[in-house]
Amino acid sequence: MTKVVPLKGVRGMIADAMVKSLATGAQLTHHGSADATALMAEKTRLGAAGTKISVEDLLMLAVVRALKKNPDANGRVEGREVHLSDAVDLSVAIALPGNLLVAPAMFGADAMDVTELRAARQDLATRAKINKLTVTEMTGGTFTVSNLGLTRVEHFTPIINAGQICILGIGRFTDRAVRGEDGGIELRPHVGLSLTFDHRALDGAPAGDLLTSICEEIEGMAV
Repeated sequence: MTKVVPLKGVRGMIADAMVKSLATGAQLTHHGSADATALMAEKTRLGAAGTKISVEDLLMLAVVRALKKNPDANGRVEGREVHLSDAVDLSVAIALPGNLLVAPAMFGADAMDVTELRAARQDLATRAKINKLTVTEMTGGTFTVSNLGLTRVEHFTPIINAGQICILGIGRFTDRAVRGEDGGIELRPHVGLSLTFDHRALDGAPAGDLLTSICEEIEGMAV
């Protein structure tokens, strides 16, 4: 017996948005990875001090900091114009029951510290589950983060949130053998990162610079 699932309602809207994004943008993905030793150490330090922070919260902080250094990646493509934003309005992909997905924005994420980013993300996730997100939150972001770190996926090719210039896909953490300071081999955690960008608005080299900046922020993480 075959089960037929109509592409209608919210699922239909998601399907239409994905097709529109691919049909109207020139999408390309850069893949990389970052040593997450400093990030994990910072998470442990904050926890010991009584501040509960997740890995995702620290990764969002790294993204926001990198975007401030690479402002040409933060904005939207509207028709034949690229609209760059001074503020980082960070969209966060949130999976919902029923094979649904939303990506609401945290407005002014660049003005938030890591605890404020955490609170804003949790608020969006809570309201997404009860269908209380606003149209502005759903459509007003300037950059999106999609996290598959709890799966076995290390790298993937995320589709840009229609209208935005970039989306960053976060994969799982894996231990890699690297050369230590003493010349020996040691295992360090690395996180897979995949940056999809609209080549109409951003060329490969500056997109590579952004991904490098994100890696550097992760590798030098300090709140």
